[in-house]
Amino acid sequence: MLRPRTEVKISVRIQPTCDAEKASQLSKEVLENDPLYQASVNFSGDQASDGWNAPPLAEWLSDSVNKASLAFFDKPAMFMGEGGTIPFMAMLGEQFPDAQFLITGVLGPQSNAHGPNEFLHIPTGKRVTLVSLK
Repeated sequence: MLRPRTEVKISVRIQPTCDAEKASQLSKEVLENDPLYQASVNFSGDQASDGWNAPPLAEWLSDSVNKASLAFFDKPAMFMGEGGTIPFMAMLGEQFPDAQFLITGVLGPQSNAHGPNEFLHIPTGKRVTLVSLK
């Protein structure tokens, strides 16, 4: 039995400095040009969103975050960049290009952001709140 039709939805995260429209156009060209088994491939991009690339932390902010982390977690601050798209941050970054941003999360142990069991780990939430007040 042959399938008469198959539809696939692909979600791709790109680096924040990549032009999303250009990446979408290139994806269309690659997928539609010379498909396997003489398949007919039609690409239509739903949404192409540019990422936001945070500016480097200023020394004063880095020192402050580290001091607060040592005070409330007994460990130096750690940073992780992730490929999420936060349209509001992109807008703020455009409006205030010289501003410093510190975006934190309070997931904590065994939390699952953007999942069916998304929840706030209360002890971690309290500590992060105290850090922001320091």
